[in-house]
Amino acid sequence: MGADLLRLERVGRRYGLRGRWVLRGVDLAVAPGTLVRVAGANGCGKSTLLRLLARLDTPTEGRVTGRPRTAYVPERFPPALPFTALGYLTHLGTVHGLSRTAAARAAEEWLARLGAAGYARTPMDRLSKGTSQKVAVAQALLGAPELLVLEAWTGLDAVARAELERGVAERTAAGGAVVYVDHDPRRLAGLPDATYTVRDGTLDAGRPQATPPVGPQVVVETQGPPDGHLPPDARLLVTDAEETAPGTHRLTVPAARSDVLLRTLLTARPPWHVRSVRPGPATGSRR
Repeated sequence: MGADLLRLERVGRRYGLRGRWVLRGVDLAVAPGTLVRVAGANGCGKSTLLRLLARLDTPTEGRVTGRPRTAYVPERFPPALPFTALGYLTHLGTVHGLSRTAAARAAEEWLARLGAAGYARTPMDRLSKGTSQKVAVAQALLGAPELLVLEAWTGLDAVARAELERGVAERTAAGGAVVYVDHDPRRLAGLPDATYTVRDGTLDAGRPQATPPVGPQVVVETQGPPDGHLPPDARLLVTDAEETAPGTHRLTVPAARSDVLLRTLLTARPPWHVRSVRPGPATGSRR
């Protein structure tokens, strides 16, 4: 996968000159194309770790190396901003380097995907907590960040949660990395490349825990040009790929990534024909 996007080396963080150490001696490398889950009890330092990864905080000791384009979604997003939802997202898109036209287009697309298109021209201070959180997710994803740091599930409805999971899959399939924290172990179950636990201000000495089973999967039969190769983004999504005939492939993909795989196949140039989609095995090993 190449060099790490970001690395924490013996990092510690405390607040105030004589404040307690929240984290200390943390080592963590984030590689391209990976999904990393951070677990731990309330108040253990997970949010501090995410803020260090997003470079919103600086370490008291140790160092952080690597400067990927990073987007951060906090657990609580401040709604009292002097913009409409669309205006705010368009402004953030230009900060991320998009033209104003491209930023507005991306903002409208993400608001629609998250079920918030009807609030595009609503002032931010009039949005509900749930809709504000959708704007927070949209501002992070519209710039296609290389590193997405995510603490954003609170307040999202089922539609928005599903779209956020698709957005996570899209980021990792494109070679980006996603680090997320969540108290629900079923969230993105089976997909993380590694799970780290923050405990007593440390991070399990940087050792990833065993990855849980993949969970529900989907089998996709797809037909492309006889001499064609699967799109690279499709290969990144699947747990197994078998060429059953020239140009015909049987792909096994985690259910949470199936929509992203279908979109990748249908928007390829030339597009691939999807012959069938059916439930697959419930468990198995990741690539």
